[in-house]
Amino acid sequence: MQLVCISDTHGDHERLQLPEGDVLVHAGDVTARGTGRETQSFMAWLGSQNYTHKVCIAGNHDRFMEREPAQSAVFAEDSGVVLLNDSGCVLDDVAFWGSPITPRFFNWSFMRDPGASIEAHWRLIPKSIDVLITHGPPRGILDEVYRSDGTIENTGCPSLLARVRDLQPSLHLFGHIHEGYGSLQRDGVSFYNISTMDERYRISNSPRVIAVPENRTGEV
Repeated sequence: MQLVCISDTHGDHERLQLPEGDVLVHAGDVTARGTGRETQSFMAWLGSQNYTHKVCIAGNHDRFMEREPAQSAVFAEDSGVVLLNDSGCVLDDVAFWGSPITPRFFNWSFMRDPGASIEAHWRLIPKSIDVLITHGPPRGILDEVYRSDGTIENTGCPSLLARVRDLQPSLHLFGHIHEGYGSLQRDGVSFYNISTMDERYRISNSPRVIAVPENRTGEV
């Protein structure tokens, strides 16, 4: 299975040139202003793309999707999109799980405080999944932000990192930190920051084409 992976398009999704693949994955921040109209338009666009399956999660900019989850689910279903919200699915024997949750930073959507609040979401991730999709990265994994004073901050979630180490999914896909675009392998997991926009909110990073490993045992 070939995944075509994008994230953080912030309403500029129609500018993308997408390569061929089997499953189109979007890891959140689908809108710029978080409105219902933007959400519906995005789902219609995603559903119209020429892939066997289309999967997405929300991100911290997607206010309507947090405020109106039922209507957002209707928009997705009507467009033939699989919308994951602390939930999973199995597509052609590949097990996916998706969550929009990120550590709190100001007053954006789908954000939780450190400790029990955010860990409750990570405990929902089941054992033996193949592809984990979260909006934000785990701590220390493609999560560096350069601050104005010249320092570098790791902005990922430490409790998410602990959970991923326990579960060992084949792939962990995320965005949120635009300047973290890239990939690495650590502790048997392939991590991909698939942010499509750069830190100046410009479409500049290519969609990633990622093959799901054959030696997987996932199930949801």
